[in-house]
Amino acid sequence: MTDADGSDRVEPEFAADEVSTLRGFLAYQRATFAWKCEGLDARALATTVAASSMTLGGMLKHLAFVETQWVTHRLAGRAMPQPWASVDWAADPDWDWTSAARDTPDRLWSLWRGSVGDSDAAIDAALDAVGMDGLTSIARGDGARFSLRWVVVHLIEEYARHNGHADLIREAIDGRVGE
Repeated sequence: MTDADGSDRVEPEFAADEVSTLRGFLAYQRATFAWKCEGLDARALATTVAASSMTLGGMLKHLAFVETQWVTHRLAGRAMPQPWASVDWAADPDWDWTSAARDTPDRLWSLWRGSVGDSDAAIDAALDAVGMDGLTSIARGDGARFSLRWVVVHLIEEYARHNGHADLIREAIDGRVGE
């Protein structure tokens, strides 16, 4: 189904169970983000608006990191893969944002799509094994562990917040608007 705005986003079901509702909203937010970034070259992905240093390319890389950190690493308990594992985060805590300008659009899309695919596979495995109440394998520094439910809602929140930023940047690039 195509939205009225021409995107291929599918609105979540109106009366689904919890898992379908949460996964539907996550898929919709991801599709909204992809729609805001699609078809742009390196120059456009590096465009900033006003006083912000935020770019769509930086968001692609940041959201790839968020997916990997929360789902592949923290939830599934796997080691952080490259490029994240070798980053000196103390030297540049915003490396995911700042390094994106050195990446090609193909590299940014590949990183993001790979992270989303890995996340979906890890979420599927966690749902099968422990359900929404299952806790992350790796705790935060203070020992707190998060339910799969919390992680999925956090991803939805992260995308929703950045989709607002993406709206503004994309409109400044070529006038594309839409919710």
